[in-house]
Amino acid sequence: MRKYIVPDTIAISDSGFLFMPSTGETFNLNKIGKEIFQMLQKGGTEEEVFKYILDEYDIDKSSFEKDFSDFVAQLQKYTLIKEE
Repeated sequence: MRKYIVPDTIAISDSGFLFMPSTGETFNLNKIGKEIFQMLQKGGTEEEVFKYILDEYDIDKSSFEKDFSDFVAQLQKYTLIKEE
């Protein structure tokens, strides 16, 4: 499974507010998005994220795979993460 790198400069608040100091851009994440982002920020692999979310929330794997893929694509689009 894939692993992602989150730039050290990105800050995230307890409420899911992301701040990118290099550009001044801000982003808001919902609760699950914040949990996923924090796991990736701490070096969690895609496999670890999947296991955690599927254990914690009532969602089927195929739905989460699509949602995760879309979420990661958006994070990459705004250079909030990059694939290792």
